[in-house]
Amino acid sequence: MLKVGARAPDFELASQAGETVTLDGLLANGELILYFYPADFTPVCTREACAFRDQHEDLSQAGVQIVGVSPQSAGSHERFTSTFDLPFPLLSDRNKKVIRAYGADGPFGIGVRRVTYLIGTDKTIVNVAHAEFSVGSHMDLVKEILNSRQAAGK
Repeated sequence: MLKVGARAPDFELASQAGETVTLDGLLANGELILYFYPADFTPVCTREACAFRDQHEDLSQAGVQIVGVSPQSAGSHERFTSTFDLPFPLLSDRNKKVIRAYGADGPFGIGVRRVTYLIGTDKTIVNVAHAEFSVGSHMDLVKEILNSRQAAGK
């Protein structure tokens, strides 16, 4: 896993809509919550995606965007976003290159760790949340982001 203060690795991945998404392109629009998750349609991953969905508007107003990454296909991501009305992109990392670069590869290369990064516009990792089987610490990170933006008047 990357640590706070580390530089976020560049990437280029396809979204569920078939668009090419890059880290630079995302950061041009402000800070980024980049979260890695094991699989579409699994219980904890669905709960996590829906929790991010429910905070999406508040985060957008605070100038923070959300993007998810997992190894499923763009087609799987399209079905997942449609089923749960997710308003943010999900990126397909079929060969797990970006997943590995961000230290989210599972033990012995099996699966994907549930990791959420807050990345600043300068590509610095500002904060990290990690919990394999729950979404609590990931949502605590969202609350912390929103509280700090509110305190700063953003």
